[in-house]
Amino acid sequence: MTAEDNSLDGIIQLNEQSVEERLRDFSTLLKNIESLDDKKRALWKEVYSNAVADRQNSYVMFSRLVQICQKDSTQFAIHGKTIAVFVERMSKSNDQLVKLAELIARAEHKDESVDAEDLFSQISKGRR
Repeated sequence: MTAEDNSLDGIIQLNEQSVEERLRDFSTLLKNIESLDDKKRALWKEVYSNAVADRQNSYVMFSRLVQICQKDSTQFAIHGKTIAVFVERMSKSNDQLVKLAELIARAEHKDESVDAEDLFSQISKGRR
């Protein structure tokens, strides 16, 4: 195969980083949020893992079908709807990741926010 056979004009290639590496990085991020309980941390890791894997698997199938259609334009009539399904799956995975990022941002903000009464009670305990 030549370099032209492997090219997907206009299609952005996914990062080669494995799902395991991404999950490890995500787990490290979650460990830094002190206010997060273990059940929520495990659920968020599962959601993240599934979304990344779904997006990556959909992308692989999408890119294979695009290559088939590039070589023979009549194949688009056969595979066009399936290509759209894989784009939809990638979009849904991205939406899940965005929602998860919003949840994490709120949890981090909660970690950073200071409750005045809680702070006062901690200071008072330290004086005794």
